[in-house]
Amino acid sequence: MSTKEYSFSISNPHRIEMGIIQRVGLIMALLGVSILFLAWFGINVPNSTILLTLSLLLIVIGTTIYARQIYLNTPKGIKNNHIWFNTLSNRGILGWFLAIILTGFYVLLYWFPEYLGYRSGSEGLNQGLIALFDPLSYFFKGTMASQWFVYGTLYTVLIIALGIKFIYKYRHNRYQVIRTFAVIISQTALAYLIPEILAGLNYNDSTNARGEYLGWYDADLKNAWPLDYDFFNEWHLDAMQAEAYQPLGMAFLVWGIIFFLVLTPIITYFVGKRWYCSWVCGCGGLAETTGDAFRHLSSKKLSAWKLERWMIHGVLVLVFIMTTVTLYGYFAESNTILGLSIYEYFQKPYGFLIGAAFSGVVGVGFYPILGNRVWCRFGCPMAAYIGLFQRFKSRFRITTNGGQCISCGNCSTYCEMGIDVRAYAQKGENIIRSSCVGCGICSAVCPRGVLKLENGPLENRIEGKDILLGNDVDLMEYVNNK
Repeated sequence: MSTKEYSFSISNPHRIEMGIIQRVGLIMALLGVSILFLAWFGINVPNSTILLTLSLLLIVIGTTIYARQIYLNTPKGIKNNHIWFNTLSNRGILGWFLAIILTGFYVLLYWFPEYLGYRSGSEGLNQGLIALFDPLSYFFKGTMASQWFVYGTLYTVLIIALGIKFIYKYRHNRYQVIRTFAVIISQTALAYLIPEILAGLNYNDSTNARGEYLGWYDADLKNAWPLDYDFFNEWHLDAMQAEAYQPLGMAFLVWGIIFFLVLTPIITYFVGKRWYCSWVCGCGGLAETTGDAFRHLSSKKLSAWKLERWMIHGVLVLVFIMTTVTLYGYFAESNTILGLSIYEYFQKPYGFLIGAAFSGVVGVGFYPILGNRVWCRFGCPMAAYIGLFQRFKSRFRITTNGGQCISCGNCSTYCEMGIDVRAYAQKGENIIRSSCVGCGICSAVCPRGVLKLENGPLENRIEGKDILLGNDVDLMEYVNNK
């Protein structure tokens, strides 16, 4: 009887060969993606409904088969073998190629959707990639697909498919399994299905106004200010109060205010920012699933941390000023400054530079180059807002057992937020950082169980502990001076 030989080293030095079933799964997933590219390049398809269904199913099923074969045929535990030797995950040729493809897609999505095949009603029927998604859009809301509907669908499919892969990879860690299920459900239900169904139920055949307002973005109940920077825009406030949108419009207005003003501080006090950034946020969900292979690329330099603090809090201040001016103009019934509208002064530049170029093009397009949390680290105003509560008024911390730390560096390497976790672990200090999203990967990859995510009293949460390391001190002198 043959037995499998497993390597129990932290980084397996041997080449990992793909089996037949694993190859089949990979080919299926690539075929699903290939269908999307064929549609993108304008190749006509006979039945877009069947082809779209086939594409999405191949991506999800193929990825699941591939992941099962990788992880279920190896022991539970750390699975980051060869990650620095893989051309896709070490900024190699495949990594740069993927970054170019993703960046190009986001540029077209935000500013040149016509090259993806999008046509407004007056310009005729959709073509190419956008037309492939028309049947699904008609099913939900009776209209042709927009570039944002295509984006939302692909976004959700990626989180589902690569979320399943993530669960197989970290199946030894109960926290990661539950957290990933929460991410998948949050994206699928709160950010995709419910908004699209609402858009269909509120569609107006003559004006299309209600369908456009209650779309996937506006009705996403977890997309709150300051991340939703145009929540207090004049058009948005008017729409939420308009008679045609009641009672949902007023419900969204009340919910949005309560969400960021009351619920966010309270929940963050008890469990830290992880409840949002790692459990329900769409940006975080994509980073944790699709971007998992690139988390080790996040810079751990001190200079990156200093830049991060200035940039992310600077964006938060900018959103606050922009919102204050917008509300003043709204209630003063004056939306111009020196002849230019407030939108031209603030909203338009912010939407272009931060809302699109930073969060989309750089935030996701640069996954294979800068890591999976570029936007969350350097630009997300919601992360900055919640982080202030976590740093100064929260029960959350990552506790460390410095006496058990072997300084392997896994925790720091795979921290997607660029935190030098090992430095805290070696000193036995609690990790209290405003940037920490509580993903728990540092704990999951620790071979000694040094790190633990906990909630506790506020007292002494930041004070470090004394760790005695043999030659560092005269132990008897240290004890006598106590």
